[in-house]
Amino acid sequence: MEFARAASGDWCLTGARAAMFKTILLTLDLEHEATWSKALPVALDATRAWNARLHVLTVVPEVAVPALMQAGPFDYEARLVPETKQALDGFVRAHVPADVQVHQSVTYGSIYREILRVSAQLPADLVVMAAHRPQAGDFLIGSNAERVSRRAHCTVMLVR
Repeated sequence: MEFARAASGDWCLTGARAAMFKTILLTLDLEHEATWSKALPVALDATRAWNARLHVLTVVPEVAVPALMQAGPFDYEARLVPETKQALDGFVRAHVPADVQVHQSVTYGSIYREILRVSAQLPADLVVMAAHRPQAGDFLIGSNAERVSRRAHCTVMLVR
């Protein structure tokens, strides 16, 4: 293995093994800073260290609340996805440095299923996402992070 000192001063792997991660998927929830405050710096560092492409994904969760569905016809996806795309664009401009090339995606549906689908479609070599401390409900059905880490086709880095 060969190592070289990066611009940051850190030692980095070079040569054939340096291309370990070429496509990195960062997942976040724009309404909860805890989902990106620690994961974003990790994803940015990995993107720079591996000279990778960064994809940022946020999922608009599908509405499965019968009371809301009975309130009348309302296309949540048609209304919320464009609003979320606009919010994600603002987030990326505010938090991702200009020297990092980034692709943005907003999808609608089951959070963990959409993360798995997009990571396979890219295909991603690494998924970076925040993980919270397990709560009572997580032991019964599992968190999105737990589901993604169990089912993903690639490496998943959970950041706390």
